[in-house]
Amino acid sequence: MKNMLEVYGTCCFTENELKNRVPNSIFKTFKAVQRGEKELSLEVADIIANCVKNWAIENGATHFTHWFQPLTELTAEKHDSFISIGPDGTILSQFSGKELIKGEADTSSFPNGGIRSTFEARGYTAWDVQSPMFLRGEEGSKSLYIPTAFIGYNGEALDKKVPLLRSIDYVTEQVSKIRNILGYENSEKIINTLGIEQEYFLVEKKFWEKRQDLMLSGRTIFGTLPPKGQELNDHYYGTIKERVEKFMNELDGELWRIGIIAKTKHNEVAPNQFEIALMFSTANVAVDQNQLTMDIIKKVADRHDLAALLHEKPFEGVNGSGKHCNWSLATENGDNLLDPNSLTEEKLDFLIYLMAIIEGIDRYSALLRATSATPGNDHRLGGHEAPPAIISIFLGDALDNILENIGNIPVDSAEQSLLEIGVKNFPKIAQDVSDRNRTSPFAFTGNKFEFRMPGSSASASTPAFVINTIVGKVLSEYAEFLSKSTEHTLKKNIIKLLKDRYKKHKRIIFSGNGYDNSWVQEANRRGLENLSKTVEALPVYLRKDIIDLFQETKVLSKEELEARYKVYCERYIKQIQIEASSAVRIARSEIYPAVIKHGTLMANNINAIREALGIEEVIAADKAHLIKLLTHKEKLKTILSQIEGLLPKITTIDELYNKTLFLDGEIVPLLGELKKYVDLLELQVAKDLWPVPTYEDLLFRL
Repeated sequence: MKNMLEVYGTCCFTENELKNRVPNSIFKTFKAVQRGEKELSLEVADIIANCVKNWAIENGATHFTHWFQPLTELTAEKHDSFISIGPDGTILSQFSGKELIKGEADTSSFPNGGIRSTFEARGYTAWDVQSPMFLRGEEGSKSLYIPTAFIGYNGEALDKKVPLLRSIDYVTEQVSKIRNILGYENSEKIINTLGIEQEYFLVEKKFWEKRQDLMLSGRTIFGTLPPKGQELNDHYYGTIKERVEKFMNELDGELWRIGIIAKTKHNEVAPNQFEIALMFSTANVAVDQNQLTMDIIKKVADRHDLAALLHEKPFEGVNGSGKHCNWSLATENGDNLLDPNSLTEEKLDFLIYLMAIIEGIDRYSALLRATSATPGNDHRLGGHEAPPAIISIFLGDALDNILENIGNIPVDSAEQSLLEIGVKNFPKIAQDVSDRNRTSPFAFTGNKFEFRMPGSSASASTPAFVINTIVGKVLSEYAEFLSKSTEHTLKKNIIKLLKDRYKKHKRIIFSGNGYDNSWVQEANRRGLENLSKTVEALPVYLRKDIIDLFQETKVLSKEELEARYKVYCERYIKQIQIEASSAVRIARSEIYPAVIKHGTLMANNINAIREALGIEEVIAADKAHLIKLLTHKEKLKTILSQIEGLLPKITTIDELYNKTLFLDGEIVPLLGELKKYVDLLELQVAKDLWPVPTYEDLLFRL
């Protein structure tokens, strides 16, 4: 790879590139469009489209695509060439502003949750002007990628980006209201920022290809841990193997070329587990870049004869993989609104935003939990690498102390210094308290909040737009209350607001061990919900207060919200069906024959020894081993028959949610039982007869 400074951004159409290629008036208009101050006219779009096309062709592009994020947690693209035919029949390159702004696609196969009929299959992609375009592909066949939103025929949100963009507009508008009340004249534009850490596994591709469960469902449904797993923590931050280093170097190069700043890479706790962290960016760009990163991780791994696993829990018994979403708010000039060092006796902005987050998370904790409700995360949450399913907030001692003092001091106190800030000589807040409590799902980490619950395969858009919405909703209420203040009563009203809201919502703050069983009882005493499984969390989307929230904020309509609920139910149903079908096929056609073969060899060996020696005592241990093997084999047969008998019944259940309950109550427990006996058989059958790669192969041979 060339020098990274020479490589960086060479395949990204940056604002500087646009500025150098269009008249200054056009560039200023484009910036006004980005800020939401102007509509993008077709004339301006034509000029931008022409210079983008020229840049793309100069760099080897032959096609363009509107790149979008449907409700599959993946991305989608349809490629069209720049080639057109002129009136005289000659071939020319053409790319219009209309083609840049909007694309059309047959969207009938994308999940929509019944929000539209099949005959309304046409969908539209609309250019996200705030997310840069980029090139991908091999030399001679590159495509220009245009980040877009995806909507239905009647304007319905069919993707992950539309609600995110709406939520960004909403929360930044509410922050601006607060800043206006606080006296910030000509307030700067507010930016919703996001930094994402992505965890993943790498395994030998040849082993991955021999594990149908890994290939089709993303996780190993069977498998016993080897004598050594992650107990010694020797992999965490350890020396990166040469083969993995080569993969990571190529991955960095791919990301840097398209303008993604991959900042950090390291070994994670589990064997063959790794993490990559991207630099902070605006929330919609960060989500785009994370989706690209996941895709590129898989493609680069394939070139190195590796398989990248992005499932939340590919292996039972070792750490799963998460996607840590670091969320904050800032001004366009880079001032972080969640920087506690901005807190003074005269400037209480930080506490207002902090309290809005605390209240929002408490009031809508079930909704935030639902954003991470997936079958994969059911295996991960609550383990010793992931937060529990109960939502709580960790702040750290310094912030706890300030809020506790504000809550205990009467508003009418004669001590004005206490009234204004809540504590005497309040301490400087530590810049980074990120490692104080790794069990917290939602932790304050210096100048941002880190949401650790999302699974590694999920889009970061869903938790981001939910956090934006709930924080924006509370800030709108704060703005309404504080707007009645005069110059002389504003600070007093802020303290009154903080005191009142902290008292009502402090229950969500927890600094203890979230893994301890006592926390479950304590959370119940506090009135916090414990939605431990996906099937318990999915109905949250249909609660009246949640529907009202999204309708009031205009982030999602009732129909759009209900559609997402249906899509997520369908996702659960399909995922469990795939896992069950894969498990049955592997157990019946691969595991069972291997057990029979091993049992037959044992039986023949026992008979041969008996015939040769005639001494039963010599073969007693072998007979006991064979009996145990055959007992487990019979258990295997019984469970397989039960699963095979139950799976067809799913088609007889009409209501969508009842199907999820059936699978959760009937099939998922049987899969657990099936794993139990397959794993016992793995320990009894000869290694050379066991038909699928083991955990030892997958986790330690790379």
